[in-house]
Amino acid sequence: MSKSLSSSSNNVQQGMMQNPFEVSDEQILDDVYRTHFQCLENFEVTSLHTVASNVINHSIEITQEVIDKSDKLKDRYREDASISSQQLAAKLKRIAYLMICTPRGEQAAHRTTMLILEQLKHYSWDAKAVIIEAAFALEYGKFMYLPVTPLCQPCETSFADLNGLLMLPQNTQNLSYFSTMVNKAMQMVECISEWKGVISAGHDMKDVPSLQETLQEIPVVVYWTIFTFVSCTGQIDEFSDNKAQRHELPKSLENKLDNILRKFKELVDKCSKEIGRIEDYTRRKNIVTRTGKDIVKVLRALIIPGENKDSRHNVFNVLTEEQVQIEELKKKYVLLFISGLEDIEDEIKLLKSINEKLKEKPKEVEGYRYEDFKILWIPIVEEWNEERRRRLQSILQRNKFGWYVVKNFNFETGIRLIKEVFGYKEKPIIPLINPQGRVENIDTKQIISAWDIDGFPFRSSDHTRLTQQWNWFWSEMNKFKPSIENMVEEDCYLFIYGGTNTKWIQEFTTVIGTLKKEIEDIKLHTDLITFTIESYQLGKENPKLVPHFWIGIESLLTSKKPYKMKGGERGQQDFATSEIKRLLFLKQDPKGWVILSKGHNVKLLGHGEAMSRTIKEFDSWREKLHGVSFDVALKEYYEGIKDKDSSKKCEENVISYGYPTDIVERIPCPKKDCRRPMEVTSVNYKCCHNHKQ
Repeated sequence: MSKSLSSSSNNVQQGMMQNPFEVSDEQILDDVYRTHFQCLENFEVTSLHTVASNVINHSIEITQEVIDKSDKLKDRYREDASISSQQLAAKLKRIAYLMICTPRGEQAAHRTTMLILEQLKHYSWDAKAVIIEAAFALEYGKFMYLPVTPLCQPCETSFADLNGLLMLPQNTQNLSYFSTMVNKAMQMVECISEWKGVISAGHDMKDVPSLQETLQEIPVVVYWTIFTFVSCTGQIDEFSDNKAQRHELPKSLENKLDNILRKFKELVDKCSKEIGRIEDYTRRKNIVTRTGKDIVKVLRALIIPGENKDSRHNVFNVLTEEQVQIEELKKKYVLLFISGLEDIEDEIKLLKSINEKLKEKPKEVEGYRYEDFKILWIPIVEEWNEERRRRLQSILQRNKFGWYVVKNFNFETGIRLIKEVFGYKEKPIIPLINPQGRVENIDTKQIISAWDIDGFPFRSSDHTRLTQQWNWFWSEMNKFKPSIENMVEEDCYLFIYGGTNTKWIQEFTTVIGTLKKEIEDIKLHTDLITFTIESYQLGKENPKLVPHFWIGIESLLTSKKPYKMKGGERGQQDFATSEIKRLLFLKQDPKGWVILSKGHNVKLLGHGEAMSRTIKEFDSWREKLHGVSFDVALKEYYEGIKDKDSSKKCEENVISYGYPTDIVERIPCPKKDCRRPMEVTSVNYKCCHNHKQ
C-alpha cells in the first residue's frame, strides 16, 4: 500500500516538473484528473465571480489607459456583491501569494497550477476556475488600482511605491500582450460558467450526448485557465521591476487558449442546441397532447419549424395547386393521413371516396357536418431527394384529390412527435383531430375501410356502434356456420349467397370462382389490388338447415318493439329492423340472393340475377378500381344493372310462424259484442308501387 502511494506521489511530482507546451492535452487531462476528487466544498460561485470580474474588468480598462498614456482614468463602478466567507478570503490570499511567488517559466507555472489543483480537489470544476480568477484579482487589482497619476493622494503614491508600482509607466512594452492574456483567461471562465449552467439543468446525457463530451474536455479547459492566471500573476512583478532582462509570457499561449476556447465553446453551443431541441419538443408535445385548444396550434406544433412563421411554405392545396395557410383548417375536423410514398394505393382510394362523398352529400350527423371535415396528408420519408420529390408530384398529379398536403416534410421534431403521439411506424394511419385539437380517433383507417361514408363522423365509438348494427346477422351466421367468423376477421370481401334456384346457384358459384382467379392474377402482375375475395354458399354442407337460419332471422324481427312517439304515433324503425326486413324481402327473389360484406360491414344486399351479371361483366368496371374501392365500384355497376331490369318482381314476404309480435298495431275484433284484440297469425309484406292508380 505504501509503495502504491509512493508511486502515485512520484507521478504527481514528475507531472509538476513538465513543460505543458511539450506534452499532449491527453497527458494534461490525466494529470489534472488525478487532482480532482468528489466535490465537497460549497460556496457561492456567482458572487465570487462577480467580485473578481469587476476588479479584473476595471483593471483591464486601466491597463489600456496606461498603454495609451491617458492622464485621466475612467469612472469606476462596482455592482453590489460580497463574499461572506472569511475562510474563503483567507484561501484566496494564500493562493494569490503562491501565484505571485511562482518563479518565472512554463515549468514553474505548471508546478504551481498542479499544486493549486491539489488544494482545490474538493471543489467543482467551475469553482476551481472562479477561485483562481478571484485570487488573481487580488494582485491584479492592487497592481492597477494604484497607478501614479496627478490625481493620486500622497498616501496612494506611497502605497504604490511600497508595491513597486512607480516603475509601471516605464515598463509598458509587454503590457498589451499581458492584457490580451488576461482577457483570454476571463473568456475561459465565462465559458466554464456557461457550461456549468448547461450541465446543471438536469438533462439526461442520453438525451444530450454532447454533455458527455464536455466532461471529457472540462479538466483541460480548467487547467489552462488556471495556468494562464498563474503565468499572468507572475508577470506582474516584471512590470514593477527595473531589471534589464525580463521573462515574457509565452507567445504560443494565445494560440493555445484560442484553440481550447473555440473547441469548448462549440461543444457548449452544441449542448445548448440539443437542449433547445428537447425543450422545443416538450413544448410542442404539450400543445398536441395537453394544452391544445385549437386545431391550427396543434398542426403548427406538428409541421411548422420554429424559425418558419409562414405556413404557406409547407401546406399545399392539391386541387388548386396553391400554397395555403394552415389557418384554412381552423374550426375544422382534420383527417390526418400519415404515410410514406409506397404501398398507399388503398388508403388513397379510401380517402378519395370519402372526400367526394363529403362533397356530394352535405348533411349533418349527430351535430357533425360533412363540410367541416378536411384531409391533410403528411408524407414521411427517410430523406427527400429528387426521385422521391418526383414520386410525390406524380401521385398528386395522377389523383388530383381535393386534399391538403405537406410537401417535402423533413421537420425532425415533428416526425418524432408523430411517431410518439400517434404511434406511426411506417404503416399508413389516419388519425382524426377535432377543431379543439384533441384526437378523437387515433386511426380512422379501420372504420373508413369497413364502413366508408357510413362510418361518419369516424369516431372510435362509431366503429363499435356500426359493428353492433349487424351483430344480429353475424350472430345467426355463427350459429349456422361458426367458422365463418374466421373469414370476417380477415377483413376480406366476403360473398354470402343462396336461394332455391339450383341453376342460378351453380352459375353464381362459377362466376365468383372466375372473379377470384382474375383478382389474384391482377395482384400478381400489378399493384392495383391488395384485397382478397372469399365466398360462402349458405347451406352447401346441409341444405336442410337453411330454413332454421331464416326462422332465426324472422324471430329477430318479431321480437323488435316499434318505437312509439308521444301521442301514440309510430316512430321510425331502427337500423336493425329495417335491414332485417330488407334481407327477408331479398330472400324471396326467385333467382337467388347475394350479401357482400367487408369484415363485419355488410356493404350490399343484392338480387341474384343482377349480381351475377355484375360479376360476369367485371372487365367493364375493373378500371374503376384505379380510383375507388372494390365494393364501391361493384355497387355502382350493380345499381345500374338493377335499375335497367324492368322485369324485376316486386318484393314480397310473408311471416306466418305464430311468434308473439308487435310488428303491426293490434286490431280489435270488429264485432260489437267482442272488441277484444285480434291475434296476429300472419303478416304479409307486399310492394305495390307498380300497381296502377
